[in-house]
Amino acid sequence: MPYDRTVRVTGGFDETVTAVRDALAAQGFGVLTEIDVRATLKAKLDHDMEDYLILGACNPPLAHQALEADRSVGLLLPCNVVVRADGDQIAVQALDPGTMVTLTGLDAMTPVAQEATRRLDAALASLTHTGA
Repeated sequence: MPYDRTVRVTGGFDETVTAVRDALAAQGFGVLTEIDVRATLKAKLDHDMEDYLILGACNPPLAHQALEADRSVGLLLPCNVVVRADGDQIAVQALDPGTMVTLTGLDAMTPVAQEATRRLDAALASLTHTGA
């Protein structure tokens, strides 16, 4: 079962990160955390790799709804969005919110996952239409 929702765009890494932040904000997501995997692995292991950034995106009303259904779902929050160099393109990937339903087995998670999916898909689709 695929657990990601992915688009690939052309353009620079930094401009894509900015476009991703803007696209997420337009769908009601804020970025709570940011992990620069490339910089971390370089600093800790002296390992060189491609640009790779993990953004922890959160839509507060959806997070609240999910947490009301299952307090342990916080293990799956915030929604991770990865922006990474992939050859001559930039891959933008989001964890498929449907995994919340699959992993918890709770029907109450279905409307949350559906709305999060709709919003994340809209954010990802906007990237391919703007040439991010």
